[in-house]
Parts: sequence; structure tokens; C-alpha cells
Amino acid sequence: MAKRILFVDDEPMVLTGLQRSLRPMRSEWEMVFAAGGTEALAAMDRQPFDIIVTDMRMPGMDGAQLLEEVQKRSPKTLRMVLSGQSGRETILRSVNPAHQFISKPCEGEELKSRLIRAFALKDLLQNPGLRELVSKLDYLPSLPHVYLQLNEELRRPEPSMQRIDELIGADMAMTAKVLKLVNSAFFCLPCEISRASHAVKLLGLDTLRTLVLTAHVFEQFQSPLLAPDDVQKISDHCLAVSHSARKIARFEHADQRVQDESFTAGLLHDAGKLILASTLDEQYGKVLEHGKKADVGLYAAECELLGCSHAQVAAYLFGLWGLPSSIVEAVAWHHDPAGSLSVKFSPLAAVHVASAYHDEKNSPWLRDRTPVDAAFLSAIGCAERENAWRGMLDADGQERSDDHA
Repeated sequence: MAKRILFVDDEPMVLTGLQRSLRPMRSEWEMVFAAGGTEALAAMDRQPFDIIVTDMRMPGMDGAQLLEEVQKRSPKTLRMVLSGQSGRETILRSVNPAHQFISKPCEGEELKSRLIRAFALKDLLQNPGLRELVSKLDYLPSLPHVYLQLNEELRRPEPSMQRIDELIGADMAMTAKVLKLVNSAFFCLPCEISRASHAVKLLGLDTLRTLVLTAHVFEQFQSPLLAPDDVQKISDHCLAVSHSARKIARFEHADQRVQDESFTAGLLHDAGKLILASTLDEQYGKVLEHGKKADVGLYAAECELLGCSHAQVAAYLFGLWGLPSSIVEAVAWHHDPAGSLSVKFSPLAAVHVASAYHDEKNSPWLRDRTPVDAAFLSAIGCAERENAWRGMLDADGQERSDDHA
């Protein structure tokens, strides 16, 4: 089946430029070019599209309005913004309906690369029903107490940026969303940002306050499947994995970027469990029950009953949002690293081992029970490193226990 892309812009010269730069892809992609929002929706009524790429500033129906309508009519369509500089109000209106932001002018190769990566994400999540469900998501559920504390801090006359950093940096949902926004084209940064604390400083207090208090980018986690204590255990596990993954990367003398990406990927690696629990009540309830009755790990139960895992669900969403590819890779393959294309030490290796290490200490019914893949470690030249990493983490844990004694 042909891969279909709909490009929308009210400037004919821009559409002509897009046609010219993407001409070599005509044999692989069916591309339609619309001169505005009304024409775009008419095209979508005639046939479905995998991806829509739209300008923001257009007369009549602007890009944010168009994407909101696309989100309702065709939630499985990946929604991209290709636009020049926009004001903060425009950014905040489009942060929910848009999956990714690309800046104008955009080189043809860069746009082609983004589109190829977007199509590749479909192969990551084979379950079409889950693909459509995840594509609808415009926020992740945050821990209730963190959400309330952040709201309280932002309502103070003089909020503490340090406190805001701490709250967002400890919550997987908030971290993912601020990274999505700060890595967007609206900020025109020369490199990808992979740490929440850096992202918070770049966004600024006014933008954060609007995001949290009025844009509803973060919401409290609610699900009948997981008790508050269960949700806290998942969060605590992710935070422990994030710290351990960064320590492993530091132990291997990885550069600062790899250390930061290992920390963030560790924090986000189990976000898919909260996504599934909050959006698939009945189906995920059966997964949890099967895991208990069959005495198998949660990862195996998910694969058996859903045809995919929490790792793939979260990675698909983070990929749609345009998070750094190394973080998406680590989240996607942290249980099955051999399925990745990794050939050297990376955040994936750090998160894979850290996750397995802390999974052994997790709540029995929330455990994934996936062992460390020795063959994978051997393939990336780290065959003898697992024991050293475990020893380092054990020693670090003992030190902290002694400090609290």
C-alpha cells in the first residue's frame, strides 16, 4: 500500500519547492499538496493519509486549527508542523495537536529524513489498534502528588526554578513533554536537548506556567487498574533505573551527552505501563491478571495478549514527538536489545542492564523478569562489563544505606 503524505501551505512557491525537493521519493510516497486547511480536509475526505505536514500561519484556518480537526477525524495520521518563527501563543496552541515541529527553511534531505523516520515508527508498533490509540495521545499522565506540587509551586508569587526542576525531572510524563517542546523547531536550537533540567531553563517560567495551568499538557494519572502505591513503585523503579543508567555510562567514561541520554531514557523506559493502564482499562486489566495467574513477567504477558509491549508503545509515542533517537531506541529495546541496530555502548546498553538490575528488586506483580542479554553485551564489546557494573551499583547502594543508618 502506498505511503501517503499531505502537504499544506498557502504559499504556492513553498508547495512547488517541496514538490521539487521530494521528487526522488515519488516512487515510494504518494504526495498531495493543498493550498490551505479547507482544501486539506477535503483531500482527507477523499482518501486517508499517513502523515500531514502543515504551515502554521495561513488565512482562514491556521495550522493549529487544522491539526485539531485532523486529530478528531483521523487520529492515526501523524501530524507535523513545518513553519517559520511563531509567537509563544501559537506555540502553546499547537503543542498538543502537533506531534513534531520542523522549521522553515528546511533542507530537502532533513525533511526526507524526518519523514522516513516517521514511517519507520509504524514498524515498531505492529498492533494497528494501539497505533491509533497512541497517536491520539497529546499528554502523558503524571503522578498525582507531583502534578499537585508543581501547580502549587507555579502559583506562588515567586516560584523556585530549582524546585520546578526537581519536580519535572523526577516525573516521566513531564520530562517527555518538556523535551518534546524544547526540541521543536520553535526554539531553533543547534542541538538536541536530552535533560529535563536544561529544557526547563530554556522554556522559561512563563511558558511552563501556561503549559501546566492553562494548556493542560500534564494531567494527573488515573486508572482503576493500578493503586497509587503501584504507580509510585513504577515511578520509583524508573527513577532508580535512570540514576543507575547514568552511573553505568559514567563508569564507561561516556561523554556527557550519552550520560544525560542514559538518565532520561531510564526515567522514561517504563512510561508505556502508565500509558496502557490509563488508556486500555479492560485489555490491560487482562494483561495484569494473566501475569499474576500464569506467573510470568509483565513484559511477556503484554507480548502474548497485546502483540506488543509497554516498551514499544512508549517508544512509538516518543518517536512521534521527535525525542532524540538514542532515547527512543533505549526505551523501545530495553527488554530486547538484540532487536536494535546498536553496535557499541550506548544509552540502550546502560538502560537494559540497569532495568534488569532494579527489576529484581521490584514489586512481584509489576516485574518484567527479562534477564540481561549476554549475547548483546558481547556483540557491542561489553561481554565482561556486566559484573563490574553490578558491583559498582551494589557498592553505591551499600554506601547510601550506610549513610542513612
